[in-house]
Amino acid sequence: MTIIFDMHSVLQLKAGLAMELKQLQYFMAICEELHFTRAAEKMGVSPPNISQQIRRLEEELGVLLFDRVGKSIVLTEAGSILHEHGAAVFGHLQQASDAIADLKQMQGGSLSIGVLPGDADLLFNALLLNFHQTYPTISLSLLETMKVTEQVLDRSIDVGVTIGPVTDGRLTSIPLFQEEFSLAVSINDPLAAECFIPLNRLDALKMVMFPPDHQYRKLIDRFCMDSGFTLKPHMVMTTLPSILQMVQSGVGTCVLPRMLLHNISNPNIKVVHLRNPTPSLDICLIYRRDRYVGYAMRLFIKTLKAYIENAITSMWR
Repeated sequence: MTIIFDMHSVLQLKAGLAMELKQLQYFMAICEELHFTRAAEKMGVSPPNISQQIRRLEEELGVLLFDRVGKSIVLTEAGSILHEHGAAVFGHLQQASDAIADLKQMQGGSLSIGVLPGDADLLFNALLLNFHQTYPTISLSLLETMKVTEQVLDRSIDVGVTIGPVTDGRLTSIPLFQEEFSLAVSINDPLAAECFIPLNRLDALKMVMFPPDHQYRKLIDRFCMDSGFTLKPHMVMTTLPSILQMVQSGVGTCVLPRMLLHNISNPNIKVVHLRNPTPSLDICLIYRRDRYVGYAMRLFIKTLKAYIENAITSMWR
């Protein structure tokens, strides 16, 4: 359907710019829920109240914003236009609020960071200690979660470090590094004399691994299946310290990120590189495209990039 705006319609639209912000909030809530009662509950008002406000908004704009089809509602073309621009309005308001808060805090601020389970040991324990010592007025919180992307999107965390590529248009994604995986073995294991082994040799080894839903386990399982075999772990452990203890004790071997093993630097564990192929994945940093990148986040991103660069350089010496 094509809408042709004459001069009268344009004047009506200009008059509609005087709409109340509360009306726009109600409208956006209905767009999210596609249900007047649920939107009213979300906004803490009665259904008749929210319906009345939307009718007033439609009268001010001179167009219908929703088509009522039985008990269902859908956005009209005009409604879709208002929804797009309404999202931009609230995005800019949030950025303004964040920028003002950042200005008031000056050299301080706070930042919540989401990482995948296990990555705190890989990068962040030492990084956060160094960051705090350098910038003691900035408060940081670290959350290990399997839902990094979802929690960045719903704003429950400010920034996330996760597996790429991330293609959601609502997010800004900054590539950090390619994470390669190696085999961890006891120093007393005959394999400790090897510099590298082909991936398919894992099929004959006793393996200590994370559960099937862990991101490291999923990666290794996929690479092994692509190479024509399926790993059957000798032991499944849920935490990194317990896995490392089993490896150190000679119970089995485990495939872990090379950088993690380098950072741990356990004298009782030898790192054996995997070849043909080498399991790897891309790691990136993400945050909402519409959020204000404040002082704390800018410093954290800068510090994280430098930390990773130094860690990679040290690992390959």
